[in-house]
Amino acid sequence: MEITVQWIWTSWTKEARGGEAAARRNAAPAGFTVPSVPPSFAHVVRMHERDGFEPRGVEEDLRKIDVQLREVDGRLRVLPRLQPLFAIPPRPRRPPAVRLAPGQWLRWQLNYRFSSAAGVRDWSYWLDTFNIAYGPVDADVFLSEPTVHVDEQGPLR
Repeated sequence: MEITVQWIWTSWTKEARGGEAAARRNAAPAGFTVPSVPPSFAHVVRMHERDGFEPRGVEEDLRKIDVQLREVDGRLRVLPRLQPLFAIPPRPRRPPAVRLAPGQWLRWQLNYRFSSAAGVRDWSYWLDTFNIAYGPVDADVFLSEPTVHVDEQGPLR
């Protein structure tokens, strides 16, 4: 069965927590049109504060994406991995894995805050958005409403 994976990685610093930069970041889409990629690859979109949150898309090997995908009994089991473990917010209890039926798709969002070990640099932030479809889909599938949406974003202060 076909699996389509799009990972949107958005990163910013403390300076983009408010004002125009935050407005640009918050206006960024949570899904993009998916280009034709080989079956063992994912469409990865990176958006950085330093680039004005301009989306930059690339293809990456699916094994490098921090999400567990496993087909079991005709369904796709999906569970993003938490990386890195020292980030805030803590997630002592996570939502269970989602099991997608053919024709369904999932949007799972997680956010993180980091500080340097020595406290010399300001905080930095990132948001992971995983869009995952099970079965054949159109290129614009992630522009619509997902079948399942898991919002695992926590308070970042």
